[in-house]
This record gives sequence, structure tokens and C-alpha cells, in this order.
Amino acid sequence: MDGKHMQIGEVAARTELSLRTIRHYEETGLVVPSARSQGGFRLYTENDVQRLMVIRRMKPLGFTLDQMRDLLDATDRLDTDSETELDADEREALLKRVRGYEQAAAERIDKLRVQLSRAEDFAATLRSRLERNTPAPQV
Repeated sequence: MDGKHMQIGEVAARTELSLRTIRHYEETGLVVPSARSQGGFRLYTENDVQRLMVIRRMKPLGFTLDQMRDLLDATDRLDTDSETELDADEREALLKRVRGYEQAAAERIDKLRVQLSRAEDFAATLRSRLERNTPAPQV
């Protein structure tokens, strides 16, 4: 990280999240601005942006705010604690939590693929019906 701070508008543009959504995630404790300007504006770092991207990617898969918080806690601890601060059992427990979320994500993606396939079939059926029932243009 280069220490560069961004205001919430730039973060919203980068993450494609609304200002309201970012503020909501702040209120729920999922992301906390790294700093505040002298005028009180929220200031975010690249790490904050990456954290918001994790949240953004979890949301369409139906993960709850508590699940997002749990995963972020596990990954934060794995990323910031050196091997000497985490004993082997603790590290393995954290990795098991992350693996559980990876497996849940894969299962949810498979279900979404089935839903997408059915939706595409439905749209194709409608197109076919329209083609059969739309008169050819008169020349």
C-alpha cells in the first residue's frame, strides 16, 4: 500500500458501490475508513477498497452481513498476524473458516449457473414464440 488516501466518492467510483452503501457498511462495522481529513471527511486506503470489493463480491452470492464480517475477520487475522503470533491450531481454524466460505461460494455459483441457464432457455423460448407469431415485413 502506498499510503494514498481516497475520499468516499473515489472509493464509490472504484468499487461501483453507492455512497449510501459504503456508509451502511461502515455503520455495520464491515469497513472503517482508515482516517478522517481535518474537515471530517472519510479517507480510505487501497486496503479499504479491497475489503469493500470482497463485500461486493459476497453480496450477490447471498452471504449475510454476519458471514461477511466473519470471513473478513478470519482473513484479516491471517493477513496481519505473523506466524509467530498465531499458533498452528489457531491458523488451521482460520484457514478452515476461509475454506468453508470458498466451498459455500462454489456451491452458490453452481446454483446461479443453473438459474442462469433456465433464464436463458426461457428468453430463447420467448424469442422463438415471437419469431413464429410476428408477420414478415411487407416489401
